[in-house]
Amino acid sequence: MTALELNAEFFKVMSTIAEDESMMTKVLNYIKKLASSKSKSQDPTLMTKEEFLAKLEKGEEEYRQGKCVRLQPGESLSEMLRRSGL
Repeated sequence: MTALELNAEFFKVMSTIAEDESMMTKVLNYIKKLASSKSKSQDPTLMTKEEFLAKLEKGEEEYRQGKCVRLQPGESLSEMLRRSGL
Protein backbone atom coordinates (compact mmCIF):
# COMPACT_ATOMS: atom_id res chain seq x y z
CA MET A 1 0.00 0.00 0.00
CA THR A 2 1.16 3.50 -0.71
CA ALA A 3 1.27 6.18 1.96
CA LEU A 4 -1.78 7.81 0.39
CA GLU A 5 -3.73 4.56 0.49
CA LEU A 6 -2.68 3.94 4.10
CA ASN A 7 -3.74 7.46 5.03
CA ALA A 8 -7.17 6.95 3.44
CA GLU A 9 -7.61 3.59 5.21
CA PHE A 10 -6.56 5.13 8.52
CA PHE A 11 -9.14 7.91 8.31
CA LYS A 12 -11.83 5.46 7.16
CA VAL A 13 -11.25 3.30 10.24
CA MET A 14 -10.96 6.34 12.52
CA SER A 15 -14.33 7.64 11.32
CA THR A 16 -16.00 4.53 12.76
CA ILE A 17 -14.78 5.32 16.29
CA ALA A 18 -14.68 9.12 16.15
CA GLU A 19 -17.78 9.46 18.35
CA ASP A 20 -16.51 7.11 21.07
CA GLU A 21 -14.43 9.18 23.50
CA SER A 22 -13.04 6.13 25.30
CA MET A 23 -11.80 4.51 22.09
CA MET A 24 -10.40 7.79 20.78
CA THR A 25 -8.44 8.21 24.03
CA LYS A 26 -6.98 4.71 23.65
CA VAL A 27 -6.05 5.34 20.01
CA LEU A 28 -4.46 8.68 20.85
CA ASN A 29 -2.41 7.18 23.68
CA TYR A 30 -1.21 4.39 21.40
CA ILE A 31 -0.29 6.80 18.63
CA LYS A 32 1.68 8.94 21.10
CA LYS A 33 3.61 5.86 22.29
CA LEU A 34 4.25 4.82 18.71
CA ALA A 35 5.49 8.28 17.74
CA SER A 36 7.66 8.43 20.85
CA SER A 37 9.28 5.09 20.11
CA LYS A 38 9.98 6.20 16.53
CA SER A 39 11.64 9.43 17.60
CA LYS A 40 13.70 7.62 20.26
CA SER A 41 14.93 5.10 17.74
CA GLN A 42 15.98 7.97 15.45
CA ASP A 43 17.74 9.97 18.17
CA PRO A 44 19.18 7.96 21.06
CA THR A 45 19.84 11.15 23.04
CA LEU A 46 16.14 11.84 23.52
CA MET A 47 14.91 11.07 27.02
CA THR A 48 12.01 11.75 29.31
CA LYS A 49 12.17 14.39 32.02
CA GLU A 50 12.45 11.61 34.61
CA GLU A 51 15.36 9.97 32.76
CA PHE A 52 17.12 13.34 32.48
CA LEU A 53 16.68 14.09 36.19
CA ALA A 54 17.94 10.60 37.09
CA LYS A 55 21.09 11.17 35.01
CA LEU A 56 21.66 14.50 36.75
CA GLU A 57 21.24 12.88 40.16
CA LYS A 58 23.67 10.09 39.24
CA GLY A 59 26.22 12.64 38.03
CA GLU A 60 25.87 14.72 41.19
CA GLU A 61 26.35 11.61 43.33
CA GLU A 62 29.49 10.64 41.39
CA TYR A 63 30.78 14.20 41.82
CA ARG A 64 30.17 14.04 45.61
CA GLN A 65 32.10 10.74 45.70
CA GLY A 66 34.99 12.28 43.79
CA LYS A 67 34.42 10.10 40.73
CA CYS A 68 34.97 12.91 38.27
CA VAL A 69 37.69 14.01 35.92
CA ARG A 70 38.62 17.67 35.87
CA LEU A 71 40.18 19.65 33.09
CA GLN A 72 43.63 20.80 34.24
CA PRO A 73 44.80 24.36 33.57
CA GLY A 74 46.14 24.60 30.02
CA GLU A 75 44.92 21.10 29.16
CA SER A 76 42.80 20.53 26.04
CA LEU A 77 39.60 18.52 26.13
CA SER A 78 41.23 15.84 23.98
CA GLU A 79 44.12 15.55 26.44
CA MET A 80 41.76 15.27 29.40
CA LEU A 81 39.74 12.56 27.66
CA ARG A 82 42.92 10.61 26.82
CA ARG A 83 44.13 10.94 30.42
CA SER A 84 40.81 9.72 31.80
CA GLY A 85 40.63 6.77 29.40
CA LEU A 86 37.45 7.94 27.69
